[in-house]
Amino acid sequence: MKRVLLTFAALTAVTVSAPALADEAMAKAKNCMACHATDKKLVGPSYKDVAKKYASDAKAVDTLAAKIIKGGSGVWGAVPMPPNANVNDAEAKKLAAWVMSLK
Repeated sequence: MKRVLLTFAALTAVTVSAPALADEAMAKAKNCMACHATDKKLVGPSYKDVAKKYASDAKAVDTLAAKIIKGGSGVWGAVPMPPNANVNDAEAKKLAAWVMSLK
């Protein structure tokens, strides 16, 4: 019984962390990580800083998804974020949801 519970706990941990890893992999594949990092500022803000800034915004995922696709400027300083033509709407929402899940 103990072995079954340990196996179940391990599978649960993998299942819970897998989506976050998959979305980080997508961010790398879509070149988002060229300008952003999870926990430190590069060219653009860290994803954790973005999540903090938009934490109280109920429409944050939609707002960020639109910025991923169309680009943006002025929110984080003078350097604009260029549009990402390699990301479709569903991918942008998935990436935005992942960013908002970071704490």
